[in-house]
Amino acid sequence: MGKTLVYIQSGGPTAVINTSLYGLIKEAKKHLGKEISGIYGSLHGIEGLIDDNVIDICKEKDETIELLQQTPGSALGTTRYKLPKDINDPIYKKILSTVQKHNIGYIFVNGGNDSMDTCHKLSLLCKQLNLDVKVMGIPKTIDNDLAVTDHCVGFHSAAKSVI
Repeated sequence: MGKTLVYIQSGGPTAVINTSLYGLIKEAKKHLGKEISGIYGSLHGIEGLIDDNVIDICKEKDETIELLQQTPGSALGTTRYKLPKDINDPIYKKILSTVQKHNIGYIFVNGGNDSMDTCHKLSLLCKQLNLDVKVMGIPKTIDNDLAVTDHCVGFHSAAKSVI
């Protein structure tokens, strides 16, 4: 059986951040029992992984998941917490403990520049420790300023409001 995945929301709670969560849940459910054994949401961004504050999204009703498509804000809570530069900092041991406890093999980080920095640091940690954990970023910023990213979720809704 596969490993679990965890989804992290961080940065500003745009009108579309929950639609990314919705899409991830819908796709991940197609792989349950195969590559994926469970789907978790990290409450209040990376702080959920630090404090082992994650919820089992598979326990949520389908109706609740469907509402994510039209729910503004950040359903899991968000954060602007910045991880330390030194991946030997004790914070990373706490994250590692949560990852191991929940058999997490996939980490998705949704957000802008600082969130992608968190994603990068988690990726470096997993690589340094030779962990079988895939870390992926889901770009989301109203500024559309992430390097090597053509369009970010959140940009179009913000631009439409300004025009």
